[in-house]
Amino acid sequence: MMFLQYFVWGAWYVTMGTYLGTTLKFDGTQIGLAYGSTAIAAMVSPFFVGMIADRFFPTERIIALLHIAGGVVLYLVSTMTTFGRFYPLLILYALLFMPTLALTNSISFDNMADSAKEFPKVRVLGTIGWIVAGLAVGKLGLEASSAPMKIAAAASIVLGLYSFMLPHTPPHTGGKPLSVRDVLGLDALSLIKDRSFAVFLLGSFVLCIPLQFYYAFTNLFLNETGMTAAVSKMTLGQVSEMGFMLLLPLALVRLGVKKIMLIGMAAWTLRYVMFALGNTGSLVWMLYLGILLHGVCYDFFFVTGQIYVDQTAGLRIRAAAQGLIAFVTLGVGLFIGSWASGRVVDAYATVGANGVATHDWRSIWLVPAAGAAIILVVFAVLFRPAPAAPVEIGEQPMPEPLPL
Repeated sequence: MMFLQYFVWGAWYVTMGTYLGTTLKFDGTQIGLAYGSTAIAAMVSPFFVGMIADRFFPTERIIALLHIAGGVVLYLVSTMTTFGRFYPLLILYALLFMPTLALTNSISFDNMADSAKEFPKVRVLGTIGWIVAGLAVGKLGLEASSAPMKIAAAASIVLGLYSFMLPHTPPHTGGKPLSVRDVLGLDALSLIKDRSFAVFLLGSFVLCIPLQFYYAFTNLFLNETGMTAAVSKMTLGQVSEMGFMLLLPLALVRLGVKKIMLIGMAAWTLRYVMFALGNTGSLVWMLYLGILLHGVCYDFFFVTGQIYVDQTAGLRIRAAAQGLIAFVTLGVGLFIGSWASGRVVDAYATVGANGVATHDWRSIWLVPAAGAAIILVVFAVLFRPAPAAPVEIGEQPMPEPLPL
């Protein structure tokens, strides 16, 4: 289940920017908005899970229906060649897919005797699925075509059919009264009274704006600079992610939440500088370093942020607090970042006679590098978390990974 779940996502998401920019000739703003479709869905999916999935239907059936319907819609997306038709269908697909990220985690936890020991072994298959998808698309030379979407659509339908064979898992809150306050997670807003938490929430939100440059435009950038099978090379980021995840518990004990998060923010700045200065010649090592930094960028910022939220929120509002940070960062922050990154890319683009744009990537990457650096300095000065006992990674459900 986990292998196919992330194979589906990794197959189409990474290379979409290259396909839209070089084949369909969409501009940077349109590409950015396309990548923002998952952010829109990330804002909506918690409400779907809370109001429908957790209340009325067995989890395995919802996963099955969402993936089958999603496969059909994604195939239709792959046939659209104008932005006016492509974008609404892509949003519809994202609305079907994003809830399955939480639901596959949920069905895993519900059917494990010891989730702390068992879940990491299951979840790592998702990372392997993403890597296999990237290697396959790169090996077949499909990055600039709609084929990755068709492959993902077929895999989604396969996963949907397979999901009917998953263990029967009844809804969590069936028969209980529906509370709008619970669904919206309004209790978590009380945490904003804590200055450090408010700074953390605002800093995480603002940092997600320059972060989206990487997710939306790295594959297009690497292909334009002449890197062969760029999507395959980008899977090194997942390998790095797995390695730094193992180092994170020790790093948290030695350095604490604030220093770890600052290292994560600094890594984002360094990554963009490496992209701005690197090339596919003598400085190709800079491009590889920028990709390999993903483990620090993701684990030390997003995973550590999840742990900080868990330490700060009480047991009663823990789930609501995690939902709030996901809504603000993966939802609102990345959506604004999608729009902003597209506008910046357009500002440094030159459209040739064939309608394909070329870009001044050095200038483009220096914009999010400067933004991440400024946020790093402000966060270092204002964020002062209260001391807390370190939490082992295995004790908490892992947050969803962002696409690489």
